[in-house]
This record gives sequence, structure tokens and C-alpha cells, in this order.
Amino acid sequence: MYKIKLIISLFLLNLVSSCTDSEINKENYYMIDRSEYSNNLEGFWLGQSIANWTGLITEMDKVGNIGEIKTGNFYTRENWGKKDEPNIWLPTSEYDIIDFVLKENKEVWGSDDDTDIEYMYQELLFHNNDIILSPENIRDGWLKHIKKEEENFLWVSNQKAFDLMSDGILPPETSNPELNEHFDMIDAQLTTEIFGLLSPVNTINALKMSYLPIRTTSRGDAAMISEFYVSMHSLASTINQNKPLNEELIRISELASRTLDKDSYSLKMYEYVKKKFESGIKWEQTRDSIYKRYQVDQMDGYDITSRNLYCNGCFASGINFASSLVSLFYGRGDFKETIKIGTLSGWDSDNPTSTWGGLLGFIYGKDHIEEIFNKSLSNKYNIHRTRQNFENNGIDDFQSMSEKGLSIIDNVVLQTGGFIESDENLWYIPKQKTGD
Repeated sequence: MYKIKLIISLFLLNLVSSCTDSEINKENYYMIDRSEYSNNLEGFWLGQSIANWTGLITEMDKVGNIGEIKTGNFYTRENWGKKDEPNIWLPTSEYDIIDFVLKENKEVWGSDDDTDIEYMYQELLFHNNDIILSPENIRDGWLKHIKKEEENFLWVSNQKAFDLMSDGILPPETSNPELNEHFDMIDAQLTTEIFGLLSPVNTINALKMSYLPIRTTSRGDAAMISEFYVSMHSLASTINQNKPLNEELIRISELASRTLDKDSYSLKMYEYVKKKFESGIKWEQTRDSIYKRYQVDQMDGYDITSRNLYCNGCFASGINFASSLVSLFYGRGDFKETIKIGTLSGWDSDNPTSTWGGLLGFIYGKDHIEEIFNKSLSNKYNIHRTRQNFENNGIDDFQSMSEKGLSIIDNVVLQTGGFIESDENLWYIPKQKTGD
């Protein structure tokens, strides 16, 4: 089936490449090289995997000192390369030191909850040969590919949405606050970023594609924050390689912040963290001020602490969004530095690291990520570590995952006003869809 779909995709490339230069004004389009984009998508999966497994070392080690769970002072830069402390679940740490996790050629990256639902959504889009997933598509995919019994690597809103789907409830009702009390948790932030990459440049369509997947588990600020991440990934294709990357990341983050309502706590968080970054203080100081402002003082309408949740809402979308912005801004586009800061920032540290590791991995591409670490890294991926019922007993590789992504993007481009030039292997995407 996979080979058949690739043949169809190649047929479409030849079919739509009949436009000549005289028939179009190329200045009205973004031109994206499909071959380069393939390497970028491989970089996304590789960068996300490196960052995911690195961030897992410190996941829930440091969540503050409010409520029954007290974890002491937050990590600082000085903790990198030193002993990892226990998380909130275990009395001792299963890791020796805080350092990058790298899988080399003979090894296999395992899936985790920061990559596996995205993998599943790409598979559903690819096999359905459409760019929009229906409520039934999502339900059927979740029920087929997620184990009903523990350990199924679902938590808070993801688990509740899965239970509701098992009971016959369809998205978006699975995130209805009256049915799902975890609707403002972190879940959609780590399951939907890929929709931005599957609709390069065209943020309007990226948000359309991700609308229902996001609202499978999230509402309110949590949904807006997820849309911020989707927009960032879509706008990554507009980055000017001739300009400093840190400046371009700020530019697209400003555009992405338009998804946040003006009265939302998420927009206030964005503006607060960006202002602290611009003030020139250290990232640790900004992180500490976030903890005080939002978890101690409950400013800007962020009232998670008053709800007396487990670990003081350490899984909540808001505090993890603010934390992720620290590593985005202070990382300044440097892959290693961004992941280091994200890993040491606290709370659900594997989530922001996975997000920015994937985004920067995409921007740099697989080859450059390997150059950064000066070694050849594994491109194999085992989705069956956390999910089930995929082909080849769950063993995949980043190249084939990238090829499936290209096939989906072919459909996206053709259905949203663009076209494909097969001779040059280029996508032409209308500029007016960027939201600039």
C-alpha cells in the first residue's frame, strides 16, 4: 500500500507540472525544494528524538515547593553534566548524569508520548489520502493504535479523551470541560506540532488541519498554546537563511503569538517571558520569576495553584508554555543550548525540549544535526515501544517517515491553491496564506 501511494504521488507531480513560467507569477509564491524538505523532515524526527530522550532525564525533577510535593531549588546551568536528582514519582533517579542522549547507527530510537501521537496522525493522513481528519478517523486511530490497558503511555487529558472515545464519545466532545476535567493540561502541545510542518508556510491551513486533533484533548488556553506551536512549525519554512536565526525565530514567534487571544493568560505569559529575555537577565532568573509570578502569585489569570491539583498542576499547559519560551528565546537558535536550557528549566521538561528539538532539527536538517554532534546517528524508530498495530512490527525509519510526510504535503499544496513543479522538484505555495 505504501509503494502504491508513493507511485500515485509521483503521478500527481507529473500531472500538475504542466504550468509554464509564462503562466504564473512566481513572485506570488514561496518555492520550497522537496528534496531539501525531506532532509528537514528527517531532521525534525531526529532532533525531536534527541531532545525528547534528553529531556526525559529531568522530567518532573523540579516542580517547585507548593503543596505536598516539594522538590527543592530548580536546576541551573551548573547542573548540566552532573548527577540527576529523583523525579516526583521515584525515590532515586534511573539516570546517572544530565547529558545528551544519542542513539548511534546500530541502535533504535524508542517512541514516547512526545512523538508517538504525531506519528499516528501522520499515518492516518497518509493512509486516508486526505488532509483533514474526521472525528471518526481520530477515534478509530486512537482505539486501534493505543493499548487500552496500562502501561499505555497516556496521562491526564490524553487518557481521559481515550476513555471517552472508548465509551463512544467523538472529538471534539472528548475535550469538553464538562466531560474532561483535564482539558487545560499539556497534552495537545506534544501531539499536534507536526501539522505545521505538513502545511508549510500556509498557517491558515495548518490550523485548519490541526483544529480537531488539538480539540481532541484541549480547550481554552491549552488549545491556543497548541496552535502557537503549530504556527511556529508552519512558519519555519519562511525563515530567511541569510539572516540570524535567533532573529528569525523571534519574528515567527511574534506571528505565531497572534493565535493567542488578547485577554488570555497565554498571551500575557508570552509577552512577560519575552520582556524578561529582552531585559538581559539570565535564563535561570527568568525561569524563577515565572514560578513566582504564575504558581506562587497566580498572576494574569493563571489560577492553577488554587485548584490544589496533584504536583500543583505540573502537567498544566500554562506553566509548561512559559517554561518552553525560556529555552526558545535564550537558546537563540543554537540546538545544543536550547535543549540544555529546556532540560534544566523544570516541570515537564521533555515537552519543551521535544518541541524545540523538533523545530530546530527541521530548520537545520538531519545532516546538520549529525554535524553538530560530530557523529552518525540512528534513523530507526520503534513506534511499538508505546503504541501498537503498525506495519513491520512497529520498526520504521526517519527516511520513510519523511517520504510519507512529503506525500501528504503534495496533497496539501494541491488542495490549497499551490502547485508542484516536478522537473525542479519544487512546491509553489501562495504567499498570501502566510498571515504576514
